[in-house]
Amino acid sequence: MNGSSIPAWLVPLFLVLMPGAAFAGTPEPFVSASSVEQTAGQIRKLPQDDIWWTVNGPDMAWNNRNLNRIYPTVNVYRAGQVRELEYQPEPGTANFEVDTPGGRMGFRTFLDSDQSSTMGVVILHRGRIVFEHYPRQQPYEKMLFWSVTKIFVTTLVAILEDRGLVDTALPVEHYVPELKGSTWAGIRIRNILDMASGVDCPDEYVDKSSCYYGYSASIGEGFRDASSPDNPYDYLSSLRAPRFAEQGTSYSYSGPNAFIAGWLVEKVTGMPFQDALSREVWTKIGAENDAAIWAPRYAIPITSGGLLARVRDVARFGLLFTPSRHVVSDEKIVSARYLELLLEGGNPALLERALLGRDPESGEYRFGNARGTGVRHTAYVWTVFENDDIYMGGWAGQGLLVNPKRDLVAAWTGYFREDGTAIPVLPMIRAIGDGLYGSVAEE
Repeated sequence: MNGSSIPAWLVPLFLVLMPGAAFAGTPEPFVSASSVEQTAGQIRKLPQDDIWWTVNGPDMAWNNRNLNRIYPTVNVYRAGQVRELEYQPEPGTANFEVDTPGGRMGFRTFLDSDQSSTMGVVILHRGRIVFEHYPRQQPYEKMLFWSVTKIFVTTLVAILEDRGLVDTALPVEHYVPELKGSTWAGIRIRNILDMASGVDCPDEYVDKSSCYYGYSASIGEGFRDASSPDNPYDYLSSLRAPRFAEQGTSYSYSGPNAFIAGWLVEKVTGMPFQDALSREVWTKIGAENDAAIWAPRYAIPITSGGLLARVRDVARFGLLFTPSRHVVSDEKIVSARYLELLLEGGNPALLERALLGRDPESGEYRFGNARGTGVRHTAYVWTVFENDDIYMGGWAGQGLLVNPKRDLVAAWTGYFREDGTAIPVLPMIRAIGDGLYGSVAEE
């Protein structure tokens, strides 16, 4: 052994003592997030005559953290060694002044304040954690990410596209023949992915006679009674909802679009959606833990909004869209073709003629511009901004933001306060990105 070599037994210590070798996986003392008594009390509080997720405040926060204690879920499996994320906190991020209703203050100060209902935030730059804070949750908890789930669905479709297994220019019944004769027959897959199907089935959580509520009840998300549809596959296959516009001409956000895209994944791969997600993504990103998908009825995953995962692991998924993808995966899972499509291949006209609802007197459809300040377009459910931020949000304060050119990722969770409001952190995180991480990263 020459004088410069390191004995094998010293290597772990050497790595720990190396400058810049801190990792986010350093063990912390375990803190129980919920006692036996609290768990029982929270479950007893669940409404028996309405949907459970209409409650706000601390009860919603607890439910979002503990859904796997309340309802059945299906597993999304990890594999292999954990790909540790280097921990290099950037004080400028924590102290960055953001605009709040209470005035300007540091970002972390806001998160810790009574104004905020954000539960956890992780920000990665060039594959390293530059900010991580959990003011209202434990890092190990698998949070309910609601509609952020939809981008996992569209990403799987894109992976199948890259392999030539799916052509999004074809009508959906080409891959899901059960939809022949339904409202969805003839609708091209790309229009389903872009929320431009033209089917009058927008998200609706109150009117139990609506198209959406029928879907919601059929999958076990909405409140069920004796008249509720048995399952979403049969419900959507027999649906005869009207169309409010020609497909590909108008945007209307609808959970059934995401479910149908997930159904397509199941048909093409020949396996349940959660297994396809395990095989194609979760086993390949060095995740810290298995994820899960809420599946309260017949173990059918709610692909429109049921992912449960650690915040760090959702951030790892975000890295797949950046030059730092190698930090979590040796495989290029998200192709250059798909990234280019997201950034440049959307249709701004969809949001400019979005469905806003119906006139209460005439019943006629109302359209308007929902594009928003700084928004370029929407594509595959993502909202794409002019500065190349791509974002997907979830109901009650979840989000994933990726900027591929800046090599920036942010994932966060939240809930509604008692009054049903939440101060959005998206504008704050975008301001941090512009202010601190605006330079373009190189591949």
